[in-house]
Amino acid sequence: MTNRRSENARRKATGSPGLRTLRRPAVEGSPEFDLAYTRTGPSDGVPVVVLPGGPGLASILPYRQFRARAAKHGIHTIMIEHRGIGLSRCDTNGNPLPASAISIMLAVDDIEAVLAAEEISEAIVYGSSYGTYLAAGFGIAHPERVAGMILDSVVLSAEDHHIVRSHCRSLLWDGDAPELADCARLLRSLVTAGFDQDQASDVARIVYEFGGRALLRRVLTQAATGRAIQTWKFVTQIGNSEIGNDIASPYVMEFGPVGQIAFTELNYAPTPDGKPFDPATQFAAAAEKYPDFAREPFDVRGSMPQFDWPMTIILGARDLRTPPPIAELAAALLPDVRVVKLDNGHSALDTHQLAALHVIGRMAGRDGARLDTAEDQAVIAALPHRGSAVRFLPHIISFALRWDHAVSAVRVRLPRWLRSRNHTTTQ
Repeated sequence: MTNRRSENARRKATGSPGLRTLRRPAVEGSPEFDLAYTRTGPSDGVPVVVLPGGPGLASILPYRQFRARAAKHGIHTIMIEHRGIGLSRCDTNGNPLPASAISIMLAVDDIEAVLAAEEISEAIVYGSSYGTYLAAGFGIAHPERVAGMILDSVVLSAEDHHIVRSHCRSLLWDGDAPELADCARLLRSLVTAGFDQDQASDVARIVYEFGGRALLRRVLTQAATGRAIQTWKFVTQIGNSEIGNDIASPYVMEFGPVGQIAFTELNYAPTPDGKPFDPATQFAAAAEKYPDFAREPFDVRGSMPQFDWPMTIILGARDLRTPPPIAELAAALLPDVRVVKLDNGHSALDTHQLAALHVIGRMAGRDGARLDTAEDQAVIAALPHRGSAVRFLPHIISFALRWDHAVSAVRVRLPRWLRSRNHTTTQ
């Protein structure tokens, strides 16, 4: 079944419109391989290089619909399959690329190689999450190629976890934001009652980011009364699904082959501090398969004041993976930047593509200076959410809560002896 699924995904990926390959020569530590990428939309105008998150997220298959939408908006896009995954996973002999061929610097070189092969002198670079670090690294290494840059859900450095910890704890544990104080009290009471702290933190983070305060309060309230058992299990599995398997979804999410970037270059698993909402605990188990953190390849913070091209930052107000304070720090470092704040969680590229395309269209049209006007913010606020299937997560969680509540109500009406038996057999 797995092989059939992988083959079907490969067939669909290789049939993607605009698919091209570029033979990357063998260099020390990296064998010869074919780098896959797409070029779609109108050929005139400044192209937009779109770099998804990860590391591990493919470009070709997951973003077919995004590229079709971009083309309808008259946007010329290039998307490069990250070396080591998807259609860029293997060398010319069919063997997976070795660990020595996987690094941020080599991935940045791939972007430059594609632009050179396509005879593109400069491009707008759009990065999402991990892709923002690639985008910034490309700007540092090849500033002459950058016509503009859009950073969606900013990753600044290997030290970002300090800001993530502080922001998440302030909102959902300490309750410093008045509108979330009740959720923070409920969460603390669950942990005091015996719920696993790390698990509870993951559930609260995921539910709040995707569904907001109201849905989070529903989950925590039902959990406190024992009526969210299956919902809780479902949400706890979400955070581990992408990194728990080397190739969680072939040609879509393949963390394992490139996971070393996360740990050795970006420090995704720093030393845990034992407190709630510690991003280190989410990656601790996966990190055991890879070498320890060594150093990051670029000084993005130190380089940003020299970024002399138009910049736009997209931040999600509910983003708890790359939270607003990181974006705000980046904005303070940049000499020419517009900030677009969305009522959203992480990565507009994945969860709010029409907003992302609006920003791209403005930048590609060379009128990015208007991006933070009230008019543009109103237009973006009225756009429906379109993107990957994760946008349906709030509806799935809401349905699961209703199911849990219904099952609990039925159990209460059963005779005591049958309730006990039913409880035992369903744990």
